[in-house]
Amino acid sequence: MSAFLLFPIFLILTFLRQNVILTLAVLVGVIHVFIASASAMEYLIQDLWFTLDRELLLSIPMFIFAGVIMSQGTIAARLVRIMTALTGPLPGGLGMAAVLAMAMFSAISGSGIVTMMAIGALMYPALVKNGYSVRYALGVLCSGGTLGVIIPPSILMVLYGISTDVSVTDLFKAGWGPGLLMTLLMCIYTVFVNFHSVRTAFQFSELLSALRHGISALLMPVILLGGIYSGIFTVTEAAAVSLGYALVVETLIHRELSAGEIFSIGVETVKLLGTMMPIIAFAGSLNTILDYEGVPQSLVEWARSQLSSEWQMLVAVNLLLLIAGALMDEGSAIIILAPLLAPIGAAYGFDPVHFAIIIIVNLQIGYVMPPVAINVIIASTVFKQSFLTTCKAVVPFIAIMLIVLLVVILMPGLSLFYRG
Repeated sequence: MSAFLLFPIFLILTFLRQNVILTLAVLVGVIHVFIASASAMEYLIQDLWFTLDRELLLSIPMFIFAGVIMSQGTIAARLVRIMTALTGPLPGGLGMAAVLAMAMFSAISGSGIVTMMAIGALMYPALVKNGYSVRYALGVLCSGGTLGVIIPPSILMVLYGISTDVSVTDLFKAGWGPGLLMTLLMCIYTVFVNFHSVRTAFQFSELLSALRHGISALLMPVILLGGIYSGIFTVTEAAAVSLGYALVVETLIHRELSAGEIFSIGVETVKLLGTMMPIIAFAGSLNTILDYEGVPQSLVEWARSQLSSEWQMLVAVNLLLLIAGALMDEGSAIIILAPLLAPIGAAYGFDPVHFAIIIIVNLQIGYVMPPVAINVIIASTVFKQSFLTTCKAVVPFIAIMLIVLLVVILMPGLSLFYRG
């Protein structure tokens, strides 16, 4: 069996909606038996262990746990109140408050889905009640939730760093430019389509009150990202700080969550990890055997022989990523495709961090790109709208994301600004 057959097999099984864990497990097992040797199953166990035996992986469960705690507590509500007090008097003010609250929550949760759930549960009924169309409300909340993928700390960036050995701290720094640009364009679109929406009078006393009650939420990204960028603590330590901060704020300061509720959140987090970690383990083993077979090097040679220019390579890679993002879970896509695509980007002279951001922005679009579109699926369920209605709602925002992707490709400085 040729290792090159793995990719069409995997994509076909994924398109047929076969379980990702089962698909990876079967592929990896077959490869170890038929490509390595009949007695090589012990190496499969070693590969699984070596993939998971990384300190950086500890950050993922802690970021997820912290994000869910904050979504179940009042941190999200306090952020929404601050943003509403600031933007309420402006055209489309409540919509802008939703976008800005999701951007801010992204900077403390690390997860696009958690961001959408936390802010969406508060803002969807408020937007509809204040005259915003259901279509706009669905679109902005589905798409704004994906800001958690590109604005650091991002779990997808952690997975990319694990898969390719690119510095996660550099990825966190590089995500700010595209993340803020996407936030700005979403706000501009919000003003354009909601220019005659209901506005609220600016009240300085309300702003002060919102800031006073929400100071703990505003300080969190400052502590978290400031500590990472200054070198005070690593990404894993930052995740631990995030979890500890969320627990202290929600249980001791705000006193919104009980010990029983924290335990229930912990159980749900473990269930999620029970799905995520096997995927990471099997994908890591798959990447190990593909590297042993020389597949990345062969792909580079093929790309350079078939794609004569940098632009041809970019078109091919972007189309592949958009299709993969639409058909696969983004976490699975990044740990499988990133180790294969990163050498191609390097062969064409791309900075590894810049190329990583191109990949991540591509896969960010996958969160709202049918048929998989996990944010669309969750939103249609939570907000009780049809899948088709929600798909139509995200179309203008997919256009915005594609514009940002084009800017990221054409302007490397947007991602690499921190290097001066």
